[in-house]
Amino acid sequence: MLTVSSADINMWIAGLLWPLTRILALIAASPLFGNSAVPASVKISLGVMLAAIVAPAVPAWPATDPMSWAGLLIVMQEMLIGLAMGFSIRVIFAAVEMAGEISSSTMGLGFASFFDPNTQGRSSAISQFLSLLATMAFLAVNAHLVLLSALVESFSTLPVSALPVYGGGFKQLADWGGKIFSVGVQLSLPIVAALLITNVALGILTRAAPQLNLFGIGFPITLGVGLLVIAMTLPYLGMPMQNLFLDGIERVRLMPRTWSQRPEVAKPAKLPVRPPELQRLTE
Repeated sequence: MLTVSSADINMWIAGLLWPLTRILALIAASPLFGNSAVPASVKISLGVMLAAIVAPAVPAWPATDPMSWAGLLIVMQEMLIGLAMGFSIRVIFAAVEMAGEISSSTMGLGFASFFDPNTQGRSSAISQFLSLLATMAFLAVNAHLVLLSALVESFSTLPVSALPVYGGGFKQLADWGGKIFSVGVQLSLPIVAALLITNVALGILTRAAPQLNLFGIGFPITLGVGLLVIAMTLPYLGMPMQNLFLDGIERVRLMPRTWSQRPEVAKPAKLPVRPPELQRLTE
């Protein structure tokens, strides 16, 4: 006769609940899977399907009642891990959006803003265009599949445990957030440089011919030059975006390794060797 005890039920619930929490947190925070255009039912179904696939291969989880306070702390910790991994990829898209914001304000398109449902705030037209371009590039190089592979790998490098994670990983995550500003400025630098030269030329022209209306001719010229430079730089954005995706996914793979270290044995983290999936992205 088959008998099922409460301990067995708790073990089955914990074996699905804790991996599902990390997976759903990453899906909610990642820029592609967590897009507001994706229905919530699709996100939950994807998370449950991945959890059902990953759960049998997850290393032994702690013998803790999932409904106890210790079990709830494990749930919160898994949620933080998943959110941090999704945020690492979100930083790349935020850097691209910031490049669009800088370009728009330099071109004089700061007023051409729309409501962005992803950030629940204002976003410029150039920023949304570059964000859509980055999303298509993300799909074109199959980076979303490599991200899911890194998520599954994280259950081996950072198993579900009742022990708290090493807090130094959060500092590295905050340092990684600085990519938003550095990459945003680098991507928008060609447009800013071209418009700087254009504004200097307009200043010299206005000085030589004071009867010209600078406000009448300046806006169409700067707008036209900005759009022309964007059209010229689009073919060269593929490789920088691929490198950004590679760095973001490597950061996702590195984060569980960093958090699994204890403070007394932690060493300066180095980026691991790229797996074959990442190497194929650059081919």
